[in-house]
Amino acid sequence: MAVSVYCQSEASVKPVSSLNPDLKNSWDPSELLVHLHRLPDQRAAKMEEEKLCQFRPKSCLCPRTCCRWKGSLDAFIPHLKEQHKSIMMLQGRDILFLAADIDVPGAVNWVMLQSCFGFYFLLVLEKCEKHRGHQQFFAAVMLVGTRKQADNFTYRLELSGSCRRRLTWEAVPHSILEGVASVVANRDCLVFDKTTALLFADNGTLEIHVSIGCA
Repeated sequence: MAVSVYCQSEASVKPVSSLNPDLKNSWDPSELLVHLHRLPDQRAAKMEEEKLCQFRPKSCLCPRTCCRWKGSLDAFIPHLKEQHKSIMMLQGRDILFLAADIDVPGAVNWVMLQSCFGFYFLLVLEKCEKHRGHQQFFAAVMLVGTRKQADNFTYRLELSGSCRRRLTWEAVPHSILEGVASVVANRDCLVFDKTTALLFADNGTLEIHVSIGCA
């Protein structure tokens, strides 16, 4: 969670009397309170904006689809179940996410839904072609809910293979309202290249252990 901090160096602060001698004894402390309360007010406004965003019509949040659906966040899961039936849904806080045929060329994504703690989580593994065949994989868990709700959870991704190899990532899930593209662009997820993927793959299939917990 990012925290905004307003900072000002002592060198940039001058006494009121040095700016205008006539104001030496007329400074009103309430002027300072206006500045002190400005940041909390901005944060409150941002939270209110997020509440409104939750109910605004959104495009289909499933990555890399040509779906033209638009609806509220609450209607997203029913939409997936009705229009994207190929997306598997598993229940429980600990599941196994299987991504088959990871060696197929081009940009590909694998998507799954996980249901636990009364919420749905979207599991995404995305493969991108960077340059001249250099491939990178991005794996993340996103809560189908607001950013404030997402802060109540943690998730853990783990790749395990032969020779006791293990690759793990632990983080707070993003809200699906932030978008998969934003998470990938910021690399705020499990990132690995094709060579690493092949080390953990079994006949072209990656097994990713996914665990959801309460923060």
